[in-house]
Amino acid sequence: MDNNSIRGAYKRYAPVYDWVFGLVFRNGRRTALKALEYKPGDQILEVGVGTGLSLPEFPSYVHITGIDLSQEMLDRAQERVEKHGLTNTELYCMDAMELDFPDNSFDKLIVLYVLSVVPDPYKLMREIRRVAKPGADVIFVNHFAKENPLIRKFEASLSKYAAPLGFQPDFPMEPVLENVGMDVKTIKPVNLFGYWTMLHGKYLDEQ
Repeated sequence: MDNNSIRGAYKRYAPVYDWVFGLVFRNGRRTALKALEYKPGDQILEVGVGTGLSLPEFPSYVHITGIDLSQEMLDRAQERVEKHGLTNTELYCMDAMELDFPDNSFDKLIVLYVLSVVPDPYKLMREIRRVAKPGADVIFVNHFAKENPLIRKFEASLSKYAAPLGFQPDFPMEPVLENVGMDVKTIKPVNLFGYWTMLHGKYLDEQ
């Protein structure tokens, strides 16, 4: 996959994303948001904000920065911001692998269903670590390849369709745990049949 194929996929998804994926991903999204312990004035980055489904669920006393590669998805998110009067929210069209923010910018970071979408997830993780403040709280929610050999074989067979699908269906968890650079406290199955996984932890003070 590359950024052009990802933009193309989510341009197609944008008009129907909420209807197709909103309910499917709702449990994981809400579980992730509830896991964060918010403090007034927290600077929160949501990577892959999409159509902004999560935005109304953040408390009003924190500041949300949402980014996405797809302008069509962001247009839907902006409509949601305006509909709910979310004055604590800013949205940017931005490549998650090249974040245009200074080092140590955010207290909390939430990355929902993105790791298996970007061309280089490890570059994304390095960027997330760079813009996180020391000790920042971070949550990743993603689908990871299953250990069941039959399911894994099926997921591998779908990998050739990664570009039109807009995500990599056989993305393994082990390299993420080795490279994410944080102290992972919680690994929790979420969504239908626990097919997706939430990783919740804190970055160590040392970069």
